[in-house]
Amino acid sequence: MAASPSPQPNTSYARWIRESIVRNSNSRNLLVSLFESSVPEPTALLREVILEGFEKKVTSRYTSTFVRGNPYLVAALAQEYGVGEDQVLTTTGATGALSLIYRALLRPSDRILVENPCFDLFENLAAATGNPVDIFERTAPDFAIDPRTLEAAIGPDTRLVVLSNLHNPSGTPIASEVLSALAGIAERRKVVFVFDEVYGPYAGAHFTPAASQGISGRFLSVSSVTKIYGLSTLRCGWIVGDAAIIAPIRDLASEVEFAISNLAHCIAALVIEDPVDFRENTFSVLAQARPIIESYHDHWRALGLVEGALPEHGCIAFPRLVGIADTLGFSRWLSDRCGVLVAPGEYFGAPGHVRLGFAMEPSRLDYGLQALTDSLLTHREQNRTKHKT
Repeated sequence: MAASPSPQPNTSYARWIRESIVRNSNSRNLLVSLFESSVPEPTALLREVILEGFEKKVTSRYTSTFVRGNPYLVAALAQEYGVGEDQVLTTTGATGALSLIYRALLRPSDRILVENPCFDLFENLAAATGNPVDIFERTAPDFAIDPRTLEAAIGPDTRLVVLSNLHNPSGTPIASEVLSALAGIAERRKVVFVFDEVYGPYAGAHFTPAASQGISGRFLSVSSVTKIYGLSTLRCGWIVGDAAIIAPIRDLASEVEFAISNLAHCIAALVIEDPVDFRENTFSVLAQARPIIESYHDHWRALGLVEGALPEHGCIAFPRLVGIADTLGFSRWLSDRCGVLVAPGEYFGAPGHVRLGFAMEPSRLDYGLQALTDSLLTHREQNRTKHKT
């Protein structure tokens, strides 16, 4: 049996973000959110889509989601994934998708295996359903998956394995040969693999959803418009997989999912049917931001301030801060000192690391990274002085 999860902070990551924003707002510090994990919301593009759909007449995409979801959105996703429409279930965001999967596919005694480091939501949702969680390690510095380590952590009561691709928090992709090995494990051990793929499209042509690869009927892909399009306001997510596995999830959704917004999923359909402008915006933001984060990251490594590589794709990184074990405390000190927020590794099961989001306007990013650099140097000097006295 796998080891128990590492101790976590007293609050969830989502609550920490809210409390940190309020605390910085109250102190009137300049808040640069290096914890952000997607591009800024493209409000100008969103306005254009809304006007196109509603200015002269109401678009046909504005229709009920009650029976089987917005049919235009389902059709667009089926085409994108190369699957039948009966293999697509639209949901209220990726979080809603994961919650439905847990509740539909698990009995109370069934166990869930999750990666570590991981987004704490994977474990928090399991706590909400009462299902025990086991972990396997994605080991620094590259956080790759070792299929043998993963399979050794699967017990007789394991029913779900939950992974992220690109990995949240490190941005590491799952290699194609590893995905093939996982397909073999899924069939051999009779478990369902759930891939949270909200960051996957950031890898562009290098990424193919697990459910689109045709290598296992036990693979489920989960995604949303939140990360690649910056449209968290729409609360639109989906699950793609084998129709037989989707069926009980769909049945549960028909019983409990009454809150899907006709308007939000209408806008999502318009975006996904014609995504070019939104994707170009995302990659334009990254093209401006990446040279900045690369320069700072190289500088930090040269000074011995951080360890770990910058991921090739995506908008997040997960460096280890050299000499700083309490990154929760460091994050609070940093925000109090200069109004810059980084996500502590404690919320991902990896104290000593921080997750940095860098998909933002260049001058804001530069300010935040310069403040982080200065603070890392100051913190190191304070520690040296402390140890001398």
